[in-house]
Amino acid sequence: MLRRQSSQERLRQQGGAPSLPLPAQSSQRAGGQASSARPSVPAEAMALVVHILACLLGTGSWVAINGMWVELPLLVPQVPEGWYLPSYLTVLIQFANVGPLFVTLMHHLQPGQLSEAGILYTIISLGALACVLLAFFWQETSVVGGAAHSTALLILLFFLSLVDCTSSVTFLPFMLRFRARYLTTYFVGEGLSGLVPGLVALAQGVGVARCVNGSLAGNASGTGLRTEYQPARFSIRFFFLFLGGMMGLCLAAFVLLNHLPAARQERAKERFRAQARVEAGSGLQAVVEEQPTVSPSESCWLNSYFGTGRCLLTLGLLSAAGSGFGCYLMAMAVLSPCPPLLHSHAGVVLVVLCWVLFVGSLSYVKLMIGVILRDEGHSALVWCGAVVQLGSMLGALTMFPLVSVYSLFHSGDPCNTRCPS
Repeated sequence: MLRRQSSQERLRQQGGAPSLPLPAQSSQRAGGQASSARPSVPAEAMALVVHILACLLGTGSWVAINGMWVELPLLVPQVPEGWYLPSYLTVLIQFANVGPLFVTLMHHLQPGQLSEAGILYTIISLGALACVLLAFFWQETSVVGGAAHSTALLILLFFLSLVDCTSSVTFLPFMLRFRARYLTTYFVGEGLSGLVPGLVALAQGVGVARCVNGSLAGNASGTGLRTEYQPARFSIRFFFLFLGGMMGLCLAAFVLLNHLPAARQERAKERFRAQARVEAGSGLQAVVEEQPTVSPSESCWLNSYFGTGRCLLTLGLLSAAGSGFGCYLMAMAVLSPCPPLLHSHAGVVLVVLCWVLFVGSLSYVKLMIGVILRDEGHSALVWCGAVVQLGSMLGALTMFPLVSVYSLFHSGDPCNTRCPS
């Protein structure tokens, strides 16, 4: 009686490709080789490493420009532009939107032609280099149009703006390569890009002032109080070098996310377990099933978190609430220097609480929009970043004339502000 040949034996006799191993055989072979070569790394440790790297990558997205904003109180008294420097910075950021515009158009007109890794290496390296150059050349001036201008500072600020604006359409699509939970960590890092420079500026002593008697301060009239700002605890050069170090950490995180074996194992397409089964009597056909390796605890967490977070009604309500908090903060700024509850603890608590809720609610909405669009693919995240930059541009173009042309906002003197009772 002739024995029926299996599909694998027929492949070997015909000189074809070797057959796929069965799941049990492949796991035993892989396990045996791994144990003989090196001890296995726990999955939790690999995930923690990738979480840290994703957070560092997100921190580098806007840390340079956010750092510039918090350092303005120290820069303004030492540059020819004075308090026009924030307006110059706003304009430079809008000109720098040529970067994300170019990337978005290339993705739309010639998909796949741009090297995503090449762009990221370029802009992160450029950001780190610009921060280091700022540390040594920010005070250099030249005469333009008959007046002195901080040309080196303004040119380097443009490159920093180009880096941070372009990150909106490059960092998010890169994170598509990894599992969805790492996108959350990336957004956490993006939030830290504003918090970390702010904390360093507070440690530096930015904006710390005291009220001194006019006669003691050399005031000719000898009456009244005068605001005197305290010298910084460390120099502007050190602060710029700190920003360069943050960009260096961002570059190192990107390199490791690209090449570290632990990061490669956490990529979305590589975290699926392939199960090949050869059907009896089906000839050369093989059925490959892909199943995500999600633990029961992760599954429970995903269904209680993402299930409610993806509700468009909830996101709409949070957006409306965040906009309401923003309107209150805008109203307090317009009414400055004499807003309601100026010298009361309730006014301070209310402003701080509204600011926290404003940032928190809209940051959560932004996170969930990114998670939803992640499922739509690479192009959706590119357009997500482009729309974010578009919103930033519209906001800047709206606020620039209100601040610089119509002088809608007025700052108060902490030592001499007098408000009607």
